[in-house]
Amino acid sequence: MKIAYVYDAVYPYVKGGVEKRIWELAVRLARRGHEVHLYGMKFWEGPAVIEREGVVLHGVCAPRALYTAGRRSIAQAVWFGWKVLGPLLESDAEVIDCQNFPYFPCISAKIAARAKRVPLVITWHEVWGEYWYEYLGWKGVFGKAVERLVGNLGARSIAVSEATRLQLDAMGFGRDVDVVPNGIDCDRIRSIPPSSSTSDVLFAGRLIPEKNVALLIEAIGAVRENLPDIRCVIIGDGPERPRLEHLASDLELDGNVEFTGFLPSHDEVIAAMKASSVFVLPSSREGFGIVALEAMACGLPVVTLDHPRNAVREIITAQTGFSCRTDGADLADKILLALTSSGSMGEACREYAKTCDWDLVVDHLEELYRA
Repeated sequence: MKIAYVYDAVYPYVKGGVEKRIWELAVRLARRGHEVHLYGMKFWEGPAVIEREGVVLHGVCAPRALYTAGRRSIAQAVWFGWKVLGPLLESDAEVIDCQNFPYFPCISAKIAARAKRVPLVITWHEVWGEYWYEYLGWKGVFGKAVERLVGNLGARSIAVSEATRLQLDAMGFGRDVDVVPNGIDCDRIRSIPPSSSTSDVLFAGRLIPEKNVALLIEAIGAVRENLPDIRCVIIGDGPERPRLEHLASDLELDGNVEFTGFLPSHDEVIAAMKASSVFVLPSSREGFGIVALEAMACGLPVVTLDHPRNAVREIITAQTGFSCRTDGADLADKILLALTSSGSMGEACREYAKTCDWDLVVDHLEELYRA
């Protein structure tokens, strides 16, 4: 098959869950003999079209900032949506898989799919619905309208979690939705040795408001009352970083909380996980959370928020982690429980993670594409 993926941000130039999913799927499909093309912004030097690990990357336009004032840029999304239309019309893909967010590229993908008479799949990572008003205030009515427009394009839909499928169903888009979750590379994770730098608590992800890293820092302040030497490492970067660093300083946690920024390679993130005891992902909005699954594969119990828009809750059981309220004190209590239980929960976490290997995910996806 000739498969075209459409998403503005490209891994590893941009590190995020959606980018990681597309790349892992694309590489594995290419290894299985499929011709895989990825249409995104041109983050690399040199020609606009290059090949990496068997995947053909198309840089359809110069990169523009994905975020403006901490929010996804509408201008950038419109720009990329317009620029990707021509290349898609020129492609000979047999199936187009476009990510639902940031919406505008889905319209171009639909135009190209209809013109070329090929099927369009839209992969939904999240459904915002009423959350648009929380995100943009009264302007959220426009975001909600565009989201509904994409839902009505008549494409076959893939949801990355059961929570997302249910949200699609609640909005009336539940027809022809298949759940194809994210996965992890179990063999690769097993082969990576732990880092020499240890920690008690680890976070990894973009430093944006929805990740609620401030809540984690406040919780570490509370945990320190019981464990004065508690060490928390925060891997990642983003618009919230200056505020978070000031918060840690104000709470006198400079000796307990370390900000590393994004690490040079994904292997180093895995090594840091293997040198830690507990993984905390306090997101109030998470379409899946690959990083939590990777932490489980490293034997770490996961602490996350019990929030309706947080799909990480789906992989949390009594054997793999803890859910807490959006409250620093409750998060601190769950972190302490996880630290106490991490030794006994490690094997259950690793066993659960084995069921989510990328190769199993690709088996399912291949069937859907062929259908």
